[in-house]
Amino acid sequence: MTTSTGPTARPQPETRRLLAGRYQIGSLLGRGGMADVHLGTDNRLGRTVAIKLLKSSLANDPAFRTRFRQEAQSAARMAHPTIVRVFDAGEEVVRDAHGVETPQPFIVMEYVDGKLLKDIIAMGPLEPAEAVHIVDGILTALEYSHRAGVVHRDIKPGNIMITRTGQVKVMDFGIARAISDSSATVAQTTAILGTAAYFSPEQARGETVDARTDLYSTGVVLFEMLVGRQPFRGDTPVAVAYQHVSEAAPTPSSINPKVSKAMDQVTLRALSKDKFERYQSAAEFRDDVHTAASGQLPARRLPSQDAAAGLFGAPPVDPLTANPAMKQLAVDDDTVVRTQTRPPAVWIWAGILSVAVIVVAVVIWVFTLTPSQGLPDVSREVPALAGQPYDDAAAALSDLDLEAVKHSEPSNIYAVDQVVRTVPDPGTIVSPDTKIDVYVSSGPTQSAVPNVVGLAQGAAEDLITKSKFTIGTLTREHSPTVPEGAVLRADPTVGTQIAEGTTVNLVISDGRVEMPDVRNMSVAEARALLEGPELLLRVSITPTTNCGEASDKVVTQSLAPGTVAQGSEVTITYCDAK
Repeated sequence: MTTSTGPTARPQPETRRLLAGRYQIGSLLGRGGMADVHLGTDNRLGRTVAIKLLKSSLANDPAFRTRFRQEAQSAARMAHPTIVRVFDAGEEVVRDAHGVETPQPFIVMEYVDGKLLKDIIAMGPLEPAEAVHIVDGILTALEYSHRAGVVHRDIKPGNIMITRTGQVKVMDFGIARAISDSSATVAQTTAILGTAAYFSPEQARGETVDARTDLYSTGVVLFEMLVGRQPFRGDTPVAVAYQHVSEAAPTPSSINPKVSKAMDQVTLRALSKDKFERYQSAAEFRDDVHTAASGQLPARRLPSQDAAAGLFGAPPVDPLTANPAMKQLAVDDDTVVRTQTRPPAVWIWAGILSVAVIVVAVVIWVFTLTPSQGLPDVSREVPALAGQPYDDAAAALSDLDLEAVKHSEPSNIYAVDQVVRTVPDPGTIVSPDTKIDVYVSSGPTQSAVPNVVGLAQGAAEDLITKSKFTIGTLTREHSPTVPEGAVLRADPTVGTQIAEGTTVNLVISDGRVEMPDVRNMSVAEARALLEGPELLLRVSITPTTNCGEASDKVVTQSLAPGTVAQGSEVTITYCDAK
């Protein structure tokens, strides 16, 4: 069994260590560059969790610990079926063999039964249809996180789980940011911020990253799923980082003929060096993936090879100079050999000359222009209205001589009556008096809580997740009839219409009942109680002698008061003076 929080490994014996007075640490599930991952149990809520124990080298940095707590809180607020939930985070003081005490940060997260995508890719290229399904799940998770203002920064197959039912789960949101924004050492930073194989060019250059960085890394993952390897390979991480900055990726179909030209176009656009040539949103990326999967070429053009090769957008940037992490990595790695291909010198000079000619032409054109104060009177630009109340949006359009036409649609992102989108899109140039379709939220998409009563816990959780709800608390109760591990009831109750993403709590049978003390009760009363619908125990009645005066009162019971297995047999005795 594998988990959502780290590389797979053979489970080790339980440590029996209790974390934060609540979480029982169990078998080791995997080891990573930044943490060990254990199977665990939340003793307070009675649910299975995955516990990530971060390395002590990170814990020694106070800035990291502060940033880590903040980012864990941000990640915990994200509730989506494609994102591994973070339930809790904190730190606990541990003492080593020499008696030295150090803080150890930990994360408690949703346990996912499945396989890491990197292990699936290791078996060979995926079928294009399967790759489309997985990248769709990744982009859905990123669309949600980007709307919440969270950039992952470390998208790679080692951070993506595929459950036994085929659902995609992305994990470790916020952790990369906690590292990069703290004073952690360069070696730690490099280990956390993803291997060089998935770096975006701006990460390699040490520039500011945004949502488009995640889309580039997703493009690398898509390429790897389609062909079975990353687009750039080298003897060292630094060599690979140079290629991300300066070399165009090959087309997937040149390596795997099963890949269509349409999917080539999608992949290469995602891998554009210039983030303005790249997909600008996860939704845009996902739309083109679906178009390519249907056999059609996406409408958007491929990024220019000049931009892809980094010849005309800006002078080539050395990642070792721009990014301290890469510089330190090269210093630490005495095997670095600069074997990557560089553009020929004549190309570079040709690029510089072309840029100079273009700059001169633009300067002349600018100075010959008549100053303009914005758009002509016959043109209007559709403003960005998403998130605004409808009345405010309609007023803003009216000020521009545009007419708002209200429509409603469900939304899991925006509150009721807030604008979800407009048609035409923001930034579109239209004429005055144009009607703008304004779609406002009617509230979250509603679905009925599925009937999970009587199902085994695992099957019930899968059904709830497939129904786009979130698993909440798991509580165990006694039951005389429902088998151990099966669901007694759900909260909200089965059939209730609730918003997708809402937490559904489950009450699970522990397969036991509470044995009462029936001594001194009459045999008839004791039997009625024990065999009644609340207990359904099997009762045997036996007389006993040498107990004094004959009586129909129960003298002894074979099972002591307390919890017993459902359907247990209990023998009660009464005094027979014979």
